[in-house]
Amino acid sequence: MEKQILIIEDDKKLNDGIKLALKSEEYTFEQCRRLSDAKEFCKKNDTDLILLDVNLPDGNGIDFVKEIRKTSQVPIILITVNNTELDIVTGLEAGANDYITKPFSLMVLRARVAVQLRNTKNTVNVFEIDDFRFDFGKMDFFKGRERIDLSKTEQRLLRILCENKGATLKRSYLIDHIWQGDVEYVDEHALTVTVKRLRDKLEKDPGNPEYIKTVYGIGYTWAIKS
Repeated sequence: MEKQILIIEDDKKLNDGIKLALKSEEYTFEQCRRLSDAKEFCKKNDTDLILLDVNLPDGNGIDFVKEIRKTSQVPIILITVNNTELDIVTGLEAGANDYITKPFSLMVLRARVAVQLRNTKNTVNVFEIDDFRFDFGKMDFFKGRERIDLSKTEQRLLRILCENKGATLKRSYLIDHIWQGDVEYVDEHALTVTVKRLRDKLEKDPGNPEYIKTVYGIGYTWAIKS
């Protein structure tokens, strides 16, 4: 199946150059030079990867990343002349998957696009467990017909538990993977609170959970029902 790549770059020559460099039977392209056009396209179409310039005539790419992340985990690679450490960190913290500074090698761009699409291919985004349906790609979470609103931290915890269903996960492992680079500012109480909030939203009886069980002295597990 062909992968749809959305290129958002106001410089027409560069926009066309990126399309030419990535040209392949495996890819189809949508080219936009303004954020407004990209937003309209995204409302009506799914895409597999977004190449996004940060500085655009009608808005900031970082703000668009944040907007996308409210509803989608589509891979996003930022392309920009802003090359300071702060610029890069800001882009990644907003939700971008990668960051390429101008001028850049088209060969490197091809490689990074391939990596992001390969990662997406190997990622399971939908989990259906008993009465639950968790779609991490679309950020849709249901218990029966009831939609559940989850914070980003709750989503990360839930995903790790679902991906490791039946396994006991140490508290230290969960903290490392949920808060990632912010671990030094997080204590175990934050994990306890996140687990409680997730149980309150998913479990029939949060005080006696069926799914998110505590393994005393070790951590937590998403229990497999016998």
